[in-house]
Amino acid sequence: MNRRRMLTVVGTAALAAGAALLPAAVAQAGVSGEAFYVDGTAYRTVGTPTDLSGTGAPDHSFDIIYDLGGNQLNVAEAAPGDTDYNGGRWMVHALSFPSGYGAALAASDSDGDNVLGSAEEVADAIGLGLAVDNGVVKSFECPVIPLPH
Repeated sequence: MNRRRMLTVVGTAALAAGAALLPAAVAQAGVSGEAFYVDGTAYRTVGTPTDLSGTGAPDHSFDIIYDLGGNQLNVAEAAPGDTDYNGGRWMVHALSFPSGYGAALAASDSDGDNVLGSAEEVADAIGLGLAVDNGVVKSFECPVIPLPH
């Protein structure tokens, strides 16, 4: 085989291999790593440019994601398979910690995993006055994707 023909064959093979990998790369474009917990399980998502603020949609058509101010992953109240899951429509509630995040964690981490990993643990911290729900800061839509095992 002459050199030119060999380079064409090698180049075509490399292009075909790259094309085979392209769908997997495109499928993962924009997919986050661990993004939030639901009932102690970490999920990921795809960031979307949606803004559902001011749509007039009733609050019950959204699920809540608690933003813990960067202290840990956020916490959502529902995920696919839950009977009360609203299909990825979210209202983000910002939390603050008047006595510090560590105090809320120490008092409300009921399963001992060193995070507030469920809406129940967050609600406990709020009930104890160790976390404050500062209200809705964003409404949007994005998918909930289980992490691969």
